[in-house]
Amino acid sequence: MKKSLIAIALATTFLGGCGTSDVNTQTKETKTEVTKTANTKAELGSFGVDLSARNEAVKPGDDFFMYASGTWYDNYVMPADKTRFGAFTGLAERSEKQVKEIIDDIASRSDLNAEEQLIADFYQSYMDTDTINKLGITPIQDTLDQIKAVKNTDDLTKIFGQAWLTGASSPIAGGMWFNRLDPNQYEMSIGAGGLGLPARSYYLEDAERFVKIREAYVNHIAEMLAFAGIKDGQARAEAILALETKMAEGQWPREKRRNRDLTLNQIKRTDLAKEYPGFDWDVYFAETGYQVPQLNISQPEPVKAMIDLVNKQPLNVWQDYLTFHTVSNNAGLLSEDIYAANFGFYGKTLSGQQEPRPRWKRAIAEMSGTQSLGFAIGKVYVARYFPESSKQQMAELVENLRTAMGERIDALDWMGAETKVNAHAKLAAFNPKIGYPDVWQEFDGVELTNNNLVGNIQNLRQFFNADSVAKELKKTDRNRWGMTPQRVNAYYNSSFNEIVFPAAILQPPFFDPNADPAVNYGGIGAVIGHEMGHGFDDQGSKSDANGIQRNWWTDSDRAAFEAKADQLAAQYSKYEPIPDNFVNGRNSLGENIGDVGGLAMAYHAYKLSLNGKEAPVIDGVTGDQRFFLAWAQVWKEKRTEQSMLNQLRAGTHAPGRYRALAPRNHDAWYKAFDVKPGDELYLPEDQRVRIW
Repeated sequence: MKKSLIAIALATTFLGGCGTSDVNTQTKETKTEVTKTANTKAELGSFGVDLSARNEAVKPGDDFFMYASGTWYDNYVMPADKTRFGAFTGLAERSEKQVKEIIDDIASRSDLNAEEQLIADFYQSYMDTDTINKLGITPIQDTLDQIKAVKNTDDLTKIFGQAWLTGASSPIAGGMWFNRLDPNQYEMSIGAGGLGLPARSYYLEDAERFVKIREAYVNHIAEMLAFAGIKDGQARAEAILALETKMAEGQWPREKRRNRDLTLNQIKRTDLAKEYPGFDWDVYFAETGYQVPQLNISQPEPVKAMIDLVNKQPLNVWQDYLTFHTVSNNAGLLSEDIYAANFGFYGKTLSGQQEPRPRWKRAIAEMSGTQSLGFAIGKVYVARYFPESSKQQMAELVENLRTAMGERIDALDWMGAETKVNAHAKLAAFNPKIGYPDVWQEFDGVELTNNNLVGNIQNLRQFFNADSVAKELKKTDRNRWGMTPQRVNAYYNSSFNEIVFPAAILQPPFFDPNADPAVNYGGIGAVIGHEMGHGFDDQGSKSDANGIQRNWWTDSDRAAFEAKADQLAAQYSKYEPIPDNFVNGRNSLGENIGDVGGLAMAYHAYKLSLNGKEAPVIDGVTGDQRFFLAWAQVWKEKRTEQSMLNQLRAGTHAPGRYRALAPRNHDAWYKAFDVKPGDELYLPEDQRVRIW
């Protein structure tokens, strides 16, 4: 479904080589590695990899994705309620079922504590379709009436400022994050947003598929306006599309929006009206409650372009724009006819999803975020499903990866001694967070009922906004987590120089305490390396050990790094998942550096863990083969074409089938699978990108 477009990136997620050949053997001992427990069995296959998923008719050097997972890919039938399925999706479904068990258990009891009561009431309010259907559009009628009553741009600005609460969209958007020059301070960041289609290219390209999407979008807008009682919907929908097209024209491409040199533009509040005139910032910020003594404008020219549109586009078109987005953005909370109409476009047309997800799954998704009851649920999830032994084993793996990365930095032939000192300092300062927060979110003061879904959502939004406002001028909270424990993902936060691994990802195929070590290193080890790699990717490398954005490189070392990064961007830009639609190697560069570098770190750590010994052959598969197969099967996935297009145009990651090909940059993969010149994926040694 459609999501709000926030102008700042909250974290680099997982779902975000040295100058000589990769390490083969080392004699230095590491800390205790994760070993296979006696008398236990791996969850997947005999050692942690599903060999039945392979298609051995495919040469590994021609298509490593299909070699590793081709039989599964050819036989898997996509369920009607999905747009993609793979290792991540499978684990997410497991997490959903576990959370459902928690909620069912809570619902069956009468002796609930305060947080459990919140969970029970919210879930019941979401599942009470009789009440929801009777209410229809009335839960958001007050907001629609406010929009209808807009008389001038100040009124319009007030509605924009309330979007965080009402679910409306705004061409000027932002949120509270960290001061990139002083991570001990919070700072508001503002940018341009407010589009209803996944990316600006959906508005600006003339290819037939985009023309048809825009035609369907106009019809959808008209349909949603009708729920708000608006007549002449088709003509008014055309005007909304024209407005959003102008907005898209004024916004930066995604690859430019991720350039941290361009998006750091701090300004004092007292200078804001002078530098960005024509917009009543006092009115806007008054609706948020923040004092905003200083802020960051992440996209200066686009923000000015949005202000120009606010002042020059007809007021009635902005009113229709707000009406449409308010209905559409809240559709999942309203009656089933409104939801079905919204799903028809955002689910079927844009994503290729044939049926809605079951309502209980949608309820869990709504409840599980960091700005909802996610941590209240997560506390129970961890106690019930996450063993402390997994946290300890994960901590050991992190330290092994840190050792490997340190040795790789020492061995770099393109980086000088001065920069290496700073790189080692940053590596040493990495703060790993594993499983769950040390300090849990409290929910004192939250009031929810079992029969008012929209009211519950707004009460939660007000609670978290008030909490954020109260902390605005205080020292930043380094106990904060940007994901809940039941989330299947991981992230790197450059401001705190931290790598974070929620409990739910610490399961097969990523991590299995009973799997062969090669599998754990190729799975969760490479995930750890990926997140560490974000601290050293093309953007994360612009912050130092303390999370301060500054240049800690010599000019020559930075130039050498950029040359390698350019080579990797060019490599990924050649992948063509859909005819005439390529991976954006520049936009996905940070993730690709994380994959290629993380895989190198994990392989190095795996070799260190062997202490100079040869890995055993298991079921005819060598240790190196197990390592690379584990990586490739992490990225097994199947997508609808529409979902693939969304990923190419709006995502920051390459599709999974191309992330599975990262090993083609590692010498050991060629030896492990006898990849030779003439194979489709073969790269001459001088074209294999080795950065970390």
